Amino acid sequence: MKANVKSLLLISALLMPIASFAADGDSIETKVSDSVITAKVKAAFAKDKLVSASDIKVETDSNGLVQLSGTAKSKEEADHAVVLAKSIQGVTGVKDDIVAP
Repeated sequence: MKANVKSLLLISALLMPIASFAADGDSIETKVSDSVITAKVKAAFAKDKLVSASDIKVETDSNGLVQLSGTAKSKEEADHAVVLAKSIQGVTGVKDDIVAP
């Protein structure tokens, strides 16, 4: 009986963060897919030699709209970051708030 109670408490503790995601208004599936899109965009930046992955921030909303912000070394880098983000499956649009000289 004690093992069952301990198991139940452990499962409850592990599910709390998931419940808080759902409490924000979006479903868990939406939160996960947003995170996957963000991760894919960041991975594309990290693989690319022109884009500085550490200087450009990526956020994805529940509709697949990606917002890019931060700084770029050049207008070409900022434009290339937008092109890369648009190429990721699941991205519905890109809002470019990148500051470039």
